[in-house]
Parts: sequence; structure tokens; C-alpha cells
Amino acid sequence: MNVPIFLARKVRHAPEGSFSATVTRVGVVSIALGLAILIVAFAVLFGFKNTIQQKIFLFGAHLQVGKFTNNNSYQETPLALNTAVYRDSTAIPGVKHIQAVALKAGILKTPEELTGVLLKGVGRDYDWNLFRGSIVSGTVPTVGADTGSGSTQLLISQYMASQLRVKVGDNVPLYFLGNPPRARKMTIVGIYETGLEEVDKTIALGDIRLIQRLNKWGPDSVGSYEIFVNDFNRLNATANNVFDVMSPDMRLTRVTDQYRPLFDWMILLDRNMVILLALITFVASFNMVSVLLVLMMERTPMIGLLKALGGPDQLIRRMFLFVGLNMVGWGLLIGNVVGLGICYIQDRFKLIPLDPKNYFMSFVPITWDWPTILALNGAAILLIALVLWIPTFIINRIQPVKALAFKK
Repeated sequence: MNVPIFLARKVRHAPEGSFSATVTRVGVVSIALGLAILIVAFAVLFGFKNTIQQKIFLFGAHLQVGKFTNNNSYQETPLALNTAVYRDSTAIPGVKHIQAVALKAGILKTPEELTGVLLKGVGRDYDWNLFRGSIVSGTVPTVGADTGSGSTQLLISQYMASQLRVKVGDNVPLYFLGNPPRARKMTIVGIYETGLEEVDKTIALGDIRLIQRLNKWGPDSVGSYEIFVNDFNRLNATANNVFDVMSPDMRLTRVTDQYRPLFDWMILLDRNMVILLALITFVASFNMVSVLLVLMMERTPMIGLLKALGGPDQLIRRMFLFVGLNMVGWGLLIGNVVGLGICYIQDRFKLIPLDPKNYFMSFVPITWDWPTILALNGAAILLIALVLWIPTFIINRIQPVKALAFKK
């Protein structure tokens, strides 16, 4: 029989309504609340970061490769498709997908309203998977036809649709500046909304062949390459691999540089989370130390009796350590149920809304990061187990004679 565990079982089964039972519940509740708050906080933090990153990647991709030029306008210098970067992209370590795009500024005009747009031309290599979640009406345009002057189907933002007062199925002329100006009758086949104001106000998507024809480019000329990487945490390493196969007249842009304010904001969120983690850990550890000290005071005569019977200090310390770990176990169990339950309810029913103008999303997002949840549980057990040893050292200073005469 394990004596410390046997004695710990007797200690923690305090009479219902006693001071020891109340203090034990306080310890369990403090651990449960701390863990539940951390689980929810990390799920929301990762949800914010992942949602914003996915919205950015809709238009920015991880890496962009274009022609090196001093031109600061939207008029791009053509880039060939037979370069080593595009042709051998699958052989570049870290590269997941590459797609060719082109940009051209224009004006969408209705009889009553007009708005400037940046037409982003895409082809058959364009990955629409990220985009489909932002479609609020209609569908994506058909692009990349082998013949003709390019599709006139257009995907615009909800902001543009509201400003122009148009809907899916309407025809809107798109004017391109030039001498003379040129116009194309575009059919709106879809409406998207990202919540990123600078994107929704400017970007419309259409067929890259339309831009190639307007710019008098050949079918093998594009404006730039958009590159997605396998692991965003290794963005710089993959960027270096792409840079090694680029020609001297090419320019490489990272999405973290293109949208630096948003990524700086996400770094600030990480710092705030570290502060929150430190505060909750300190409070939970302090509460456990206090609870264990109170239990030891309650059991001072028992400690004196065990010492008088020859029980070593190590045995008594282990007994109270097991008492504390039992509270930790119940606290973690309740904390996981509460924290994961709150996350599930929010993820399933979207009960907590947000203002898209300020947060770039309409509800609080939840990301299920199981390694982080397991790490929180493991760190809580390890840290609190170490902290619990601190009050048990007081047992070494308790004298049996005084302990047996101690009155609560």
C-alpha cells in the first residue's frame, strides 16, 4: 500500500461544509477558471490571426514576384511565363503553389454612380479555394479560355455593389484609361466581402486574358507571380529559395512587408497573450500555495501525530503534494470542459458578434489548436506540481509536541 496516497485520500475527504472542504473547492475553481480562460483566449487569438491571414492571402499571397521597375503606377511591366521561377516552381523547396496574375486600373460606371477599381486578372492556375469562403452572392468568374479576347465576367466586392447599387447578373461598363479610353461591358457574376477595407474598396477579379488583350501582351505575358508556401512560419527561408532562381530584373515582395501594419498588430496580440498567460499562471499558483498552507494548518495535529509515530518529513510532504495534485486534476478536468464548451458554442452558433469595420470579421472566430491545448494542460500540471513543493517545506519546521497541542 502506498502510504502517502492512502493518507492523502483521507485528508481530501473532508466533512461536507467544513472549512477544509470549502478551501479545497476554492483551489479547484481557481485552477478551472484559469485553464478555461487560457483555452478560450488562445482559441480566439489563433482564430483572429488565422482569419486575418487568410483574408490577406486572398489578394496578397505569401510571396509576389514581378518585374523590377521604377514605375509606381498600376501599369505593370510584362513578365514571361517561361522563367525558371514559374516553370520549375514545383522544384523550389517550400513552394506549394504558384499562379500568374495581372493588374489594370479602371472605372466601373452606372448611370447614377461610378467607382475606381483595380481589376485583377487571373487564369486557370488561380486557386479559388481560399476565396470561396468570402463569396456572399453568386459565384466566381470563368477565366482562362484558350480562345477569344477573354471573359467579361466580373467578381466585385459588397462595398462596390452597394456603392454602384448593382447585383449579380447586372451588366456594368468598365472603362480603362488610355488614348482613347476603352470600355468593356462586364457581367457581375459574384460578390465577395473580406472586411479588409483597403481590399474591398479597390479589388475586382476578372479574366487575365482581357488584360493581356488590353495591354497588347501575348498569352505568355503576365503582370506578376503569386506564390504560396507550405509552411508560413518558414516564409523567409522559402523566399530565399525563390530568390536564388530569380533573374536580376525580378523583384520579390513578402506579404509581411506588403501588409506590415496588420502583421505588426498580430505581433502585439502575441505579446498581450504572454502577459495574460503570466498573470493567470501567477494567480493560479499563488492560490494553490495558499490553499495547501490552509490545509496544512487544519491538519497540524495530524502532522504532529505522524511525526510522533516516526513518519519522516518526506512522507508527509508527499502526502500533501498528492492532495494538491488531486485538486489540480479536478481543476483541469472542469477547466477543459468549460473552456472547450465555450469554444464549441461560439464556433457552432457564432453568438458573439464583432464590428467588421474594426475587426475585419463579423463574429469572434475560434481555431482548434489541439497541440496548444495539450501544452496548456501539461504546463499547468508541471508548474503547479513544482509550486506545491514550496509550502510543504514548512513541515520540516513543525515540532511534534507543539503540533499535538495545537488547537484550531
